[in-house]
Amino acid sequence: MNTYSLIKEYEEANPGSKRAWKKACNHIPGGISANVKFFEPFPLFMKAGHGAYLTDVDDHKYVDYVLSYGPLILGHERPEIKETLNKYLSEHGTMLYGTPHEGEDEFAELIKNYYPSLESIRYTNSGTEATLLSIRTAFAFTGKYKIAKFEGHYHGGYNEVLVSINPDISKAGDEKEPIGLPESAGISEGMLENTILLPFNDIESCRTILTKHKHEVAGVIMEPMFGGTIPATKEFMKELRQLTTELGMLLIFDEVKTGFRVGMTGAQGYYGIKPDLTTLGKVIGAGFPVGILGGRKDIMDIASPNGSDILDSGNKKNNAADILYHSGTYNGHPLILALGTETIRILKSELDPLIKRTESLKDGIKKIFSEHGIKIVTTGIGAMFNIWITELDEIKNYRDLTKSDFNLRKKIDYALLLNGIYNKPCNRYNLSTAHTDSVIDETLSAFERAFDKI
Repeated sequence: MNTYSLIKEYEEANPGSKRAWKKACNHIPGGISANVKFFEPFPLFMKAGHGAYLTDVDDHKYVDYVLSYGPLILGHERPEIKETLNKYLSEHGTMLYGTPHEGEDEFAELIKNYYPSLESIRYTNSGTEATLLSIRTAFAFTGKYKIAKFEGHYHGGYNEVLVSINPDISKAGDEKEPIGLPESAGISEGMLENTILLPFNDIESCRTILTKHKHEVAGVIMEPMFGGTIPATKEFMKELRQLTTELGMLLIFDEVKTGFRVGMTGAQGYYGIKPDLTTLGKVIGAGFPVGILGGRKDIMDIASPNGSDILDSGNKKNNAADILYHSGTYNGHPLILALGTETIRILKSELDPLIKRTESLKDGIKKIFSEHGIKIVTTGIGAMFNIWITELDEIKNYRDLTKSDFNLRKKIDYALLLNGIYNKPCNRYNLSTAHTDSVIDETLSAFERAFDKI
């Protein structure tokens, strides 16, 4: 069965989602609230989630491997999360103060137990906000106004980092000195000049590029595990840490994906590396919007208002340009921090078994592909992974993954959708504590049926 036939069958099997999507297109651009949620010919519209499962508007039930792109590490409708939510509202009455509260400091102390590099932190409402703040912080601290990022890495939807996330390599220059290409309309040539591109896992090329721009680049932002699943080598990470220090650049770890999924101490715990700044999000919100920027106290302290605020028109104690402005009505949301505390409490005992089940699923998938004569590489450490259909023995960077057979992967993913496995085609697999051994067995059976179908 070819890809067209599979997509046609998918369309015919989901008339309710098709109707919902067409209706939404009348009011919402593309019928979706975030571009990442779309896949052809239309995305599934869900109406319920319980445990490891989602149910769509056509009443199809799926094992969920998107998990809202990672945050739902406890699955859907975890009882303790519901209890914490109800208990908080019952005890405190309100869900938002608009003032400081003790929960902010308590949660910061909890996070520092696992991420000691976060000597001081600020809360945001998403990982995107956290990475955006990290770049402004690097600019303010160093007095330099360019940022370096790695080809293929994603850090959110704003100008400085919407560069060469999924570039056409025929236009992207030499792999040792990639050219930055825009990933959105509305990004000018001038904006592109402020973002320096680096090749992942190639320290000598990074040394050449960063040394050339040492008087311009404030910091290097990176996913220490590209896409959450392709790890930097430990030697690369060690030398990059040394290099950024030598050149007076901040090293920024974007751990929005890897935080509390690679392990309780994230990628920086795995590597034994202390970045200057770290961003966290997703998992720590238990499905609610949250983000964190944290790092060295001397860097973070430039956000201290020192007695004044730009919106306080009657108070001009300081020059606003000397203080890093950061604010937000929902920052440090008391209910979300309470839910985050409960999430971390549960993960302390349940993350390691979840990682073992993730490895079991990876092994089972590799066995099925092998039995059908298809060579794959599975990348990922912890409770997420991805599948690359490739003749390569390992995937080390963006250029490597472009050599994968995405057409076959997409065909298998649509066959899986038709067999009760929900994942956006070609997306990584995120697992939750609700993905029990029986759910893993169900998934592997669906893979067998999907191969029979194609």
